[in-house]
Amino acid sequence: MNNWSGRLSGILRTLGWLHRADYLRYAFLKLKNYSKNKAFKKEHPHIALPPDYLMYESFQLDYQKYYLGGRQTAEWVWGEASPFLPSVNSDLQILDWGCGPGRVVRHLPDLVPPSTKIFATDYNQKSIEWNHSNLLGIEFGINQLSPPLNFPDQTFHFIYSISIFTHLSEAMHKAWWQEIMRILQPGGIFFFTTQGANFIEKLAPDEKKTYLDGRMVVRGQVKEGHRTFSAFHPPEFIHLLVGHHVVLRHQTPPIQKGKATPQDVWIVQKT
Repeated sequence: MNNWSGRLSGILRTLGWLHRADYLRYAFLKLKNYSKNKAFKKEHPHIALPPDYLMYESFQLDYQKYYLGGRQTAEWVWGEASPFLPSVNSDLQILDWGCGPGRVVRHLPDLVPPSTKIFATDYNQKSIEWNHSNLLGIEFGINQLSPPLNFPDQTFHFIYSISIFTHLSEAMHKAWWQEIMRILQPGGIFFFTTQGANFIEKLAPDEKKTYLDGRMVVRGQVKEGHRTFSAFHPPEFIHLLVGHHVVLRHQTPPIQKGKATPQDVWIVQKT
């Protein structure tokens, strides 16, 4: 079944139909989740929620998972990374690179020390405009598909990125890695996720061979950066990308029945 899914994806990409198929999926989920989302909005009228397609494009079209799941993800990211940061009492500067419509970063002000400065960027201008208007305590900015970011060298103690490399080409991996290292302080922490070992069985046979050979698999033929542009990362590729910097943690979380396939977790310290 998973291999067939990979073949179908390849066919749709080749025909140029994948964006249309993905929009049909969005319309289906909007209808499927309508009652559930309406009930959440009625129960939590004070919670600002982004437009449906912005939410879907960056995550899932599920209000509860967006908001409560976003809180859980923020707690998880901070819990994983904070032990490696210099001091929870220092004036930390944090960047969410690829923040989308604020699913994770909106919760950070409640979790980090009061003196922390939080920044977030994304290449989707509509997401950033919505964030500016609805989320407080965070400085938002636009980035392009390729570097640079509008920050001086060695600005941040901590940068995190949830499923952003998963939508970039190999060339953009290398360009963005250099840019992230440029704006990260020496000793700073970069937390990011990738589509790793848990995704092997979702690959078509030729893709699986590429992955097992230690090479990144890219499903392109669509707009780079979009949710339908998909990259899969063997550990060998990531270690080459990391270079001389220190991998503090690499984990492939176990798959849990009924839940989304978890991505690999990487925590890297800049030397």
